[in-house]
Order: sequence, then C-alpha cells, then structure tokens
Amino acid sequence: MLKLKLPKRRASLDARRARSGYLFALPFILGIFLIYIPVLIDSVWFSLNETVWVTVDGNPEQILQYVGLEYYNNAFSNTNFITALLEGIQQLIFEVPAVLIFSLFIAVVLNQKMLGRAAFRAIFFVPVIISTGLMETVNAMDVMDDAMAGGINDGSGAAQSGGIISALDVEKLFADMEFGGDLVTYVVDLVNDIYNIVNYSGVQMLIFLAGLQSISPSIYEACRIDGATGWETFWKVTFPMISPMILVNAVYTMIDAFTRTTNPAMTFIESAGAKEQIAAMGWIYFVVVILLITVITGVISSFIFYQRKD
Repeated sequence: MLKLKLPKRRASLDARRARSGYLFALPFILGIFLIYIPVLIDSVWFSLNETVWVTVDGNPEQILQYVGLEYYNNAFSNTNFITALLEGIQQLIFEVPAVLIFSLFIAVVLNQKMLGRAAFRAIFFVPVIISTGLMETVNAMDVMDDAMAGGINDGSGAAQSGGIISALDVEKLFADMEFGGDLVTYVVDLVNDIYNIVNYSGVQMLIFLAGLQSISPSIYEACRIDGATGWETFWKVTFPMISPMILVNAVYTMIDAFTRTTNPAMTFIESAGAKEQIAAMGWIYFVVVILLITVITGVISSFIFYQRKD
C-alpha cells in the first residue's frame, strides 16, 4: 500500500509572530541573565557583608565578612537618608502629573492638521536627544538654576527675581477665587519649572501621539454627526481611548524621576561612602520605588478603558 505523505502543518500566524518577537528580544534577555542578574546578586551580597583587610602569607588581602542586616539598620536609622527619600517622593508627586498633563496637551495640539506639524513634533522631541549629552551635564551642574537664582539685572542696578512668576503674582490672580496657599505654591513651582517639564515630556508626547493616531477617524465623524462639542469629544472619546497610554506614561515617568541623578535620594545614595552602605540603601530605595509603582499602577488601572477587538 502506498502511504500518502501529509504536508507539515505550518505554525499559526500568532505563533510565528511570537517567535519573531522572542528572537528580537533575545539580546536583551541574554543581557539580563548574563549581566544584570549577576550584578544584582553581587549587590545583595555586598549589602550583607563588610569588606575587611586580612594578612595572608604576609600579603594584605580584602575579604567579605558577613554582618547580616547591619547596613540596612544603619540606613533606616539615618535621618538624612529618610529625609532624602521623602524629598524624592515629594518631587515625584509634583512632577508626574505635570509631565503627563503637559505631554498630553502638546500631543493633542500636534495631532491636529496644521502647517509645519512635523517640525513642531521634532522641536518638542529635541530636548530628549540633547539631554543625553552636554545638556545633561549642564543640568546636573544646575547652571541654569544658578543663573536664575542670581537674578536678572534690568539695567537700573536692581536685580529682579529669576523665576518666571512669583507667589505674589499668583495670589493676585487667585485673590477672588478663594484658593488655598498650597495651590498657589504648586502653580508657582510648576510654572518656574517649565524648562525641566518640557525636557522630560518628549517620550511621553510621542507615546500619546501614537495613541491618538490609533483612534479611528470614523469615531470622531460619528461624534460630529451627533453634534458633540470638542470638549465632549475629548472626555467621552479621546481620553478613554488613550487611557492605556496614560498608564504607560505614568510608569515611565515615575521610573525616570526615581532614577534621575537630580533626585535627592539618588544623590544621597551616591555619596553614602562605603559600597556596602550604598548597596543597602540602593535596595531599600528599589523596594520603595517598586511599592509606589505597584500602588499607583493599581489605582490607575482601575480607570483604564481597553477597547475590545472582537
């Protein structure tokens, strides 16, 4: 009898795409297992040991002596470290909403049909590119902040305030609105920090733009036919449709803020002295960051709208 040779069954499209995805991510996966994980293990081991000098055959050598959680206890008892950690969290609470709101606003504006739209998109993304080189060094040195703090001479010999606006200006604006002093301080700090907010919003703006362009134009056309205003369309259609991007940008902005060299906690950890103490403080900081990201992600996820494809 002749046996018919059945053709091999090809993998499904999803399986082929999955293989392509794993192949694309293979260098990163290998880097995690070969580079990052060994470094993390060494960091944990350093935080639990103390480096001591001993004499072996008449030659001084360094060995690690186990001390347990001593460096962690020292970190928790260090009031300066706790203060720097709280200042970093306070900076995060101030910075993340400002960056998200600003990047979303710019993305909505740049998503409109207008002359020179591509040029404006490039202009807002330029700070992300140049901040990795010389500008990052300049920012770390606080050159601009020092210049603004020193005041600007108006030619009359009197130095004016270096900030864009002052608390008195905002108090005059909100005088009849019965807003609290904390809101005035927040607005003043927000406007005076607009330089950094623009620098930190480039990637978030591109992600929001990608989300806005993925919304079907037919949905907006249906809104116009029903007589919806632009304000109603934004809150009923645009905002829910890009809510997954809000979650992505929130997580990205938090990680970026926590790992920035200007973060008070990062600055304090880098100047902690012994590498064992740096490792212990670094792991405490890492756990705090992960907990905050988990809590905030859980809160934002409860308001996320995911469009069904079926």
